[in-house]
Amino acid sequence: MKRPPAIPDRALLLADAERLLAPSTRRLFLGASLSLGGLSLLTGCTPGAGAAADGFLRGVSRWNDRVQAGLFDPNRLASTYPESMITRPFPFNAYYKEARVPHVDATDYRLEVGGLVADRHAWTLDELHALPQTDQVTRHICVEGWSAIGKWGGVRFATFLERIGADRTARFVGFKCSDDYYTSIDMPTALHAQTLLTLTYDGQRLPAKYGFPMKLRMPTKLGYKNPKHIRALFVTNTNPGGYWEDQGYNWFGGS
Repeated sequence: MKRPPAIPDRALLLADAERLLAPSTRRLFLGASLSLGGLSLLTGCTPGAGAAADGFLRGVSRWNDRVQAGLFDPNRLASTYPESMITRPFPFNAYYKEARVPHVDATDYRLEVGGLVADRHAWTLDELHALPQTDQVTRHICVEGWSAIGKWGGVRFATFLERIGADRTARFVGFKCSDDYYTSIDMPTALHAQTLLTLTYDGQRLPAKYGFPMKLRMPTKLGYKNPKHIRALFVTNTNPGGYWEDQGYNWFGGS
């Protein structure tokens, strides 16, 4: 009796997929075709069409997250650009109008740190600015279909996690914001060389509309994964979810 051919393991399947798909095609496939919205178009279902359909779609969304995580290369850098290509003005984007942007008092600000870390002291802005700084000119990609290039400066998040003695074998880092937004990311993305605790924009103090006093900037993630007005972060092995993710957006959110 002829034996069926062996099924390649997950790593080989992901490697083949990454090699065969152009980055833009892979982004479209992972970010749209297998998202809740994209899958609802394919199946004729919507997340509100019933508990069974909702559970199925969310299950596929979780599968999508796992595939994106498998494709993510922590050593691959996102494209960078010359300053001449910066989008001016850089678009404002939030789940509310610009008039509602929170205004945080810099003198009273403290970044709260918790979870699986050795040093839980709250950080002032002066302490954060005293850490080694870097900058990048990278593209912000919004799930709504637009993109813009900006110059962001701040502290490599990997450096900050090392300073606070974070357990870098933990799975997640969660964020809470002054505007009640919240989100979370995987640890490999947190340790990526281009993931920044952003303190400046285009060489100036980070404007309120772009996230003062601090924004997490990740060119490897879609815009909704880049929280602004961060007031607290924590390291954990339990997925904290997110504002949009808990409403059906893919959790991994790779760009």
